[in-house]
Amino acid sequence: MTHSDPPLPTPGALHPSGWLFRAAILALVGLMSYGSYFAYDSIGALAPTLIQIWHTDRESVGLLYTAYNAAAIVSVLFAGILTDRIGTRRASVLFSAFIIAGAAVVALAPGVGVAVVGRFVFGAGSEALIVATTAILARWFAGRWLAFSFGLTLSISRLGSLLSFNTESLVASRFGWQAALWVAVGLCVASLVCTLLYGLLDRRGERALSLPLPGSDRVAWRHVVRFGPSYWLVVALCVTFYCAIFPFTSLSTDFFHDKWGLPLTADRGGSFLAAVFQDLRHMFSTAPGTTSIVIFASMLLSPFAGTLVDRIGRRAGLMALGSLLTIPCFVALGLRALPPFVPMIGLGAAFVLVPAAMWPAVPLIVERERVGTAFGLMTMVQNVGLALFSWLNGLLRDRTGDYAASMAMFACLGLFGLVLSALLWRRERREGGVLERPAAVPAQLGGG
Repeated sequence: MTHSDPPLPTPGALHPSGWLFRAAILALVGLMSYGSYFAYDSIGALAPTLIQIWHTDRESVGLLYTAYNAAAIVSVLFAGILTDRIGTRRASVLFSAFIIAGAAVVALAPGVGVAVVGRFVFGAGSEALIVATTAILARWFAGRWLAFSFGLTLSISRLGSLLSFNTESLVASRFGWQAALWVAVGLCVASLVCTLLYGLLDRRGERALSLPLPGSDRVAWRHVVRFGPSYWLVVALCVTFYCAIFPFTSLSTDFFHDKWGLPLTADRGGSFLAAVFQDLRHMFSTAPGTTSIVIFASMLLSPFAGTLVDRIGRRAGLMALGSLLTIPCFVALGLRALPPFVPMIGLGAAFVLVPAAMWPAVPLIVERERVGTAFGLMTMVQNVGLALFSWLNGLLRDRTGDYAASMAMFACLGLFGLVLSALLWRRERREGGVLERPAAVPAQLGGG
């Protein structure tokens, strides 16, 4: 550059390399899954009502979650490979269409049989979309901001779960149970709009930043067996941890209503919005609200946990700590040793720590062009476990007449997770692996 040359312009905040553009990407990625999170938990939030309306039992409610997970087993690995091949934009729109169709079938269902079909279609799209969104974050925020981006988008998505547990019973009591399920469908449609908006931003960023194009012909089934031992330990830990959390929350509204006598709503009259505020205000004293404590903790603290992981590393150690926390919490719930909100806060802390360290670990231990496939495989194996334990939870409750056996089962899963995370920590310490190191500054986006 000569003395007469003008200085090069600095990209502004609205440029794809700027903070505002990437903040918009983060918000839209979180909102892409908002509707599916709301719809997923609407069954658990409405479980006592659906058991009465459909003249069914708790095992059947567990079967609705099993159908969801069974679909995910089939779809998520294909979703990962498809996302790697056709790109996140087209894949996300396709998966969102399945979500809306499945949620609509559930809303129209006259009984459990049709609802199982709807949950199968819904699960095929919902878990596939999660694979696509994790690939989006790895594409846009590789390096220093990866764990933070996972945490923030989880917070936005899990706001859907929080509001589902704290509003669906209220909607059902005011407008009917089918209206509550149609609210979930409407939010899934709103999430599709956010998916389309993301596609517009991603297309612009792809051109401006020369992001990798989809369509790699190197993605193949043979690559699945090439992932290393650290990856498979993370996968196993994912199974044990989520099989303790999600099957528990699927029937925990019934658990707190049936065993602890907590009411389904705190509705004291007034307008609908005032009643929603009452339910949120009395979160710790209603059955759905107590269930949502886990979600609320995750929604509030996940971005901070992500920032902590980015700065200090120590991912295996944090996964071990989170797994350890689950054990006394489930024991206390089974024995009724403490007020229910106390162990639920502990489970919420675990639900913050483990995902914040676990999901961003995958792009660090697999090749970049295999990230979608790796997330798909991990989610597929996870859903094998979820399908089994969701059904077992309902079956144990119906056979024993209590939830003590289920709490013992979940505590054992926490123990297995602790052992797996300890093995991962030992391996990483011995080999100087990347999981224990702080995140690096991403070269492609300038570390901003």
